[in-house]
Amino acid sequence: MPVLTRPRPAAPALRAAKEPRRPARLSFVRRHAFSIAVLAPSLLLIGIFVYGFIGYSVRVSLSQWQGLQPNLSTREPFGQTYEDLLHTARFQADLRNVAVFTVLFLALAVLVGLVLALLVHNALAGRAVFRAIFLFPYSLSFIVTGVVWRWIFTPSTGANLILDKLGIEHGPKWITDPTVAGDVSAALEKVIPGGDFIQVEMGIPLAVIPIVIAASWQLAGFAMANFLAALSTMPEELREAASLDGAGTWRYHWHIVLPWLRPMIVVVLILLGHVSLKSFDLVYAMSGQGPGFATDVPGIFVFDQTFRALRYNSGAAAAVVMLLLVAAVMVPYLYRSVLREKKS
Repeated sequence: MPVLTRPRPAAPALRAAKEPRRPARLSFVRRHAFSIAVLAPSLLLIGIFVYGFIGYSVRVSLSQWQGLQPNLSTREPFGQTYEDLLHTARFQADLRNVAVFTVLFLALAVLVGLVLALLVHNALAGRAVFRAIFLFPYSLSFIVTGVVWRWIFTPSTGANLILDKLGIEHGPKWITDPTVAGDVSAALEKVIPGGDFIQVEMGIPLAVIPIVIAASWQLAGFAMANFLAALSTMPEELREAASLDGAGTWRYHWHIVLPWLRPMIVVVLILLGHVSLKSFDLVYAMSGQGPGFATDVPGIFVFDQTFRALRYNSGAAAAVVMLLLVAAVMVPYLYRSVLREKKS
């Protein structure tokens, strides 16, 4: 006698194997269609106006384009514009000035911002008022700041009038001082292979110091605001535990507050560092090229070469060098941030 058996439903894995598989790319596009539609215009514009023009600038820097008539034919030998640029005394002075300015500006702005943040955070009253007062310079234009501080640091006016009232007859020359202190160019020539190409004094131009003061005055409030944000996330239990352990004010801030602020200090250094490497308007309004290019920076060099001398290849090459300097600061930080997000 035959035995009737009920047909069993196909196993899920077996059904999946029989169904036609959709292409993975098509499935990804359908699942993220809205996000792609929203992001596509921005990505297109960034691709054209940022990376497209970066590529065009590199192409111009390798060309023979000098004058009003465009000439994109490649200059021979390849990269000759960059070699000429690095042997130009003015551009060497620009790289020296921007390096000195960046180091001094970061040190002063971060230190002042940190002190202001601690004072405001520990203030018993009026925190909002002090925070607004110290943050106000950040809202000003660099041009306005440059004009005001130029008057202050002009030898015949401003700060020297106060020094004259105090009995100091011959005050500093400030932004008109061509002196370069601590020249180490001779030592660099011995250390760097082929270092005899250095044509300027590698030291600290004294005329840069007033610009450092002006820039720090404007951006110390920005650093303070970031440090205050980090301090606001600090658990109160840490202060109570330190107090129970008998830690004084100095030990509490040195061993607990500073380590807590260390990630934010790195962020502020990165943000202010890339601003200082691209500096133009503040320096241009305050001192311009300065005596003997003592305050000249790559941004002013790019402006002069491109729009005044019409040496488009030289201006584009200097702009590419500026881009590489900023990328050397930003790319490692962004790469580290991406790795941290993946781990979390």
